[in-house]
Amino acid sequence: MRDSARKRPRRAAALPVLDAEFLADPSGALFWPRESLLVVADLHLEKGSAFAARGVLLPPYDTAATLAVLAILIGFYQPRRIVALGDSFHDSGAGDRLNPGDRCALAMLQRGRDWIWIAGNHDPAPPAGLAGEALDELAIGSILFRHEPSAARGRGEIAGHLHPAAKLSGRGGSVRGRSFVSDGSRCVLPAFGAFAGGLNVRDPAFDALFDGEAEKAVFAYVIGRSAVYAVPHRLCLPD
Repeated sequence: MRDSARKRPRRAAALPVLDAEFLADPSGALFWPRESLLVVADLHLEKGSAFAARGVLLPPYDTAATLAVLAILIGFYQPRRIVALGDSFHDSGAGDRLNPGDRCALAMLQRGRDWIWIAGNHDPAPPAGLAGEALDELAIGSILFRHEPSAARGRGEIAGHLHPAAKLSGRGGSVRGRSFVSDGSRCVLPAFGAFAGGLNVRDPAFDALFDGEAEKAVFAYVIGRSAVYAVPHRLCLPD
């Protein structure tokens, strides 16, 4: 379990998107206090069992570890609604591989609150038998929640899919860690899943989202051990 999930108090960073004020949590989740809304992206539950089926042996505890961190967040923020931004499950067979204990743990997290499953490219529909509402997108006020970010400008957007990570120069050399990335009108969340990797924010995949003059306003909200640090995009290094 990530150490940052246990820390008190949580040193979240203020992260505005248009007229909405979010908190970027060291776990990689966003919390919207005004809406009592917790947002997570790319849980990739049962990734370990998917790899094991192909002969790539990973510890089979990724689902339990991810749900344990999520349980701590829910206990801390007490959200009324949770939005999972797609790729919550690693593939269409993940529901069949969920063990009863993990399925029960997920049901406990869902109890007493609204839960939205946004469709992802790995999981266009959530597994059968799970609570929650399945949607392609969710709009709340000026903010659109979706899995894959769009290059279109306009309303505010909260998305996942790209698993952003930032590389920075430090005293002892360079460091690399998961990161939110935002220009104040769009935010891409890091992957929340225990086994999910990260794509450097300098990768061309981000160019259409954060380019030109807009880069002056782009920040990587880099996740440290127990805090989130806003770093100008220009200071981030390529891999």
